[in-house]
Amino acid sequence: MKIEILRNSEFQTFEINPKKSQTLLSSLIEIKTKQDNSLTFRCGCKSGVCGSCAVRVNSIERLACKTIVKENDKIEPLKNAKIIRDLVADLESEQRTLKAAKAHLKSLSNETISKEDEKLIDLQSNCILCHSCYSSCPVFEVNKEFLGPFALTRVLRYVNDKKEQDAKEKIDTIQSNGVWDCTLCGNCTMVCPEHIDPKTDIMNLRNKSIQAGYSDPNPMVFDGGFGDSFGFNPNGF
Repeated sequence: MKIEILRNSEFQTFEINPKKSQTLLSSLIEIKTKQDNSLTFRCGCKSGVCGSCAVRVNSIERLACKTIVKENDKIEPLKNAKIIRDLVADLESEQRTLKAAKAHLKSLSNETISKEDEKLIDLQSNCILCHSCYSSCPVFEVNKEFLGPFALTRVLRYVNDKKEQDAKEKIDTIQSNGVWDCTLCGNCTMVCPEHIDPKTDIMNLRNKSIQAGYSDPNPMVFDGGFGDSFGFNPNGF
């Protein structure tokens, strides 16, 4: 079986002999051990928990430890990040966007938390920081100041958290380069290995922003029935 790995802007072909249902991560380890010890990639838990082995497989973000290798797979590092070497991307933007979005507990309240309250924020707490959502995001690709899928999802987690006393401050923070800049393409939702839905989270944040008195600074403008500003023709011609 042959697979291709992007290295120094060119695909390099490697031949492997995988066992049945062998993962991509096992194949990368096999190549590094038996063929080319200079091949560089990240891995940690090897069980889909740490998120460190995220790469792009045939142009789609995947965890290498959870992906079964197939003939002619094309393996690339994540997009929208500086490439340190081979399949290792610099993920510094995660911490920067989290800080910019104030996606953390700031003012502790004395509210009593119920099991239902915990369920409300449970899914948004499951992110493993694999960076797949940022790699797939077309807005982050052109605007590195965009807070991005995970940071916005984490904001919703704290907006919904009764332990956070000042949820309004977080809503204020995400108005610029935040909820209104998202195209709602859904790429982030499709590639999330933890089945988090950032697209829906961002839509929820938009609703909460409207409730807080904000509005979309770039509303959709229709051109008199001959298609709107996004190229969609509601009349079908």
